[in-house]
Amino acid sequence: MRAGPSTVAAALLAAVLALVLAAGCTTSREPSRDDDGRSASQKPSPSGSTSPTAVAGSVLAVKIDNAPGARPQTGLDSADIVYVEQVEGGLSRLMAVYATKVPKAVGPVRSARESDLELLGQFTRPVLAFSGAQGKLLPLIDRAPLDAVTPEDAAGAGAYYRGTGRAAPHNLYVRPGRLLPSAPGSAALTTGFRHGAAPSGGKAQPSLTVRYPAARFTFTWSASRARWLVSTDGAPTVTTDGTRVAPATVVVQYVKVRASGFHDFLGNNTPYTETVGSGKARVLRDGRVHDVNWKRATATDGTDFTTADGAPVAFAEGQVWVVFAQAPDAAQAP
Repeated sequence: MRAGPSTVAAALLAAVLALVLAAGCTTSREPSRDDDGRSASQKPSPSGSTSPTAVAGSVLAVKIDNAPGARPQTGLDSADIVYVEQVEGGLSRLMAVYATKVPKAVGPVRSARESDLELLGQFTRPVLAFSGAQGKLLPLIDRAPLDAVTPEDAAGAGAYYRGTGRAAPHNLYVRPGRLLPSAPGSAALTTGFRHGAAPSGGKAQPSLTVRYPAARFTFTWSASRARWLVSTDGAPTVTTDGTRVAPATVVVQYVKVRASGFHDFLGNNTPYTETVGSGKARVLRDGRVHDVNWKRATATDGTDFTTADGAPVAFAEGQVWVVFAQAPDAAQAP
């Protein structure tokens, strides 16, 4: 994988975070209502066109609804990486990253969170597809080193549409081909991930469950498919065409999940998932679990996973799920 952007960009991103958090409610966008009851964004391009423009090599990141009413999702099996994060009320939301495939449709699409911007800092000018954000967060999104594209932004391109089989807000979908001219390829995945042979050791693990306060994910090894079958809240995770979602590698990354400075329209605090720093993780591949360390120095770096002796940990070829879980104790291995 390519190395992350320069440390100069990291300093710029840090300055932007501080500036916007101090800016309060000021926003450079005209707000409308998003599907969480907060302001959605509308940002015209410099040329006045409503069609987004992706930088060559940009990945597409889509915020995907994972509430019970949003399942099954569309296009989830085509993602190169699926990030799982905790949101308000102990529920979960997904961020799917596309680089090697551009499916016809992805969704349902939902709103962005503050910690998404830190997570996406590792990619070169990614395109972020989402349906809105908390009003005070909009200035931060405006100034982040990414192309944020809402339904309002892409109205002229016809990139978003409402499905007919579900009620809002669980029926908004995006056509990735309208946002990316073509798949940028695996070189755009500046994540620090490596593919290759499994590390030695590990422990046979037929399944593993990760629990949030109001959600849970179970990954069950299928020897016949050489994949981990995903279940969400006790039910198989499938796409709208019936495909079982089955990543080749699962990473349970233990991080600090803290309160952010933002709240949803009901007054619930929005959790902030810290992905810069270091800690413990579990890597599931080939039917075994490996206890490893993770480190990400700055928001523009990828995440390095290493064994106890410092050797890089390689993943199996195929989709990767990264589940961010609250670290039980920063000084204690999970």
